[in-house]
Amino acid sequence: MPTPLTTPATDSESDAAPVLAAVVPCYREVDHVLAVLDAIGPEVGHIFVVDDACPDGTGRHVRDHCKDGRVSVLTHERNRGVGGATLTGYRKAIEAGADIIVKLDGDGQMDPRLIPTLVSPIARGEADYAKGNRFHDLDGLKGMPASRIFGNLVLSFLSKISSGYWNLFDPTNGFTAIHAKVAGRLPMEHISEGYFFESDILFRLYLLGAVVADVPMEARYGAEKSGLRIHRVILEFAAKHWLNAVKRVFYSYLLRDFGAASVGLLLGKVLVLFGVVFGALEWYESTTSGVPATAGTVILAALPIILGTQFLIAFLNFDTRNVPKRPLHPRL
Repeated sequence: MPTPLTTPATDSESDAAPVLAAVVPCYREVDHVLAVLDAIGPEVGHIFVVDDACPDGTGRHVRDHCKDGRVSVLTHERNRGVGGATLTGYRKAIEAGADIIVKLDGDGQMDPRLIPTLVSPIARGEADYAKGNRFHDLDGLKGMPASRIFGNLVLSFLSKISSGYWNLFDPTNGFTAIHAKVAGRLPMEHISEGYFFESDILFRLYLLGAVVADVPMEARYGAEKSGLRIHRVILEFAAKHWLNAVKRVFYSYLLRDFGAASVGLLLGKVLVLFGVVFGALEWYESTTSGVPATAGTVILAALPIILGTQFLIAFLNFDTRNVPKRPLHPRL
């Protein structure tokens, strides 16, 4: 029987300890997955290993060598990516009656002993989703390659813009936990199933109004190899972040609500666009005709740009503070 997770009770939570389930998506993890499963503590009641069409038979290896009664192996007929494997685990964990679902990879880069720490903000009713942050302790980054540090800095900034969670960092961190009620509200059929999964789910959580917490963790790098190559996906990620940012702003400030921030955003865009277009046309006419533009023309081009920029800065300031602060799952 799993050991109860000892976290302070809240008025919105049951006195009973939450039932934890762990989802372990795997692709070519024969060398590491058993050690990961052995390190998962008794606080976890269910463990779902998802074999994402592994050519090395990771799922079969777990069935043959793992004697832990909590472990169930799920197998994909075709490879769906880490996101697709995680979503399969989410569905099974919800069916099993889990209250909180933890996701950790099978490559050993995440310490299963940190699971109680990771889920504690959710168990206390302070958050709906929690994720690891390897950048909290600078000393813990010594084993992380410099290229990965730089790539994560860029992706973290793009994720802030697209997700709306300006207070979070390390968006590609796959060590996560989510309340099952919130997971059940996610549009799983629309979430990216590849490496963009962790970033895309933040975007979906923001639209739900879920509270997300960063949990410090140490970066662990050994002989295992990550399938994510930052330099190969950064352009793809940038395009997807841009698309999510446009959708988030449209849904949040134009479709669902229309307030002062919405007016500032629209006015800012219109003024900047007018100033740039008008200024460019007048500059072209002045260049071709040889007649210098008048001071009034210059002011007429510059003033809208200055005012529009001020409106956009005010909108950005509002958006950075418009992060969900009231947990969603106690109200579901």
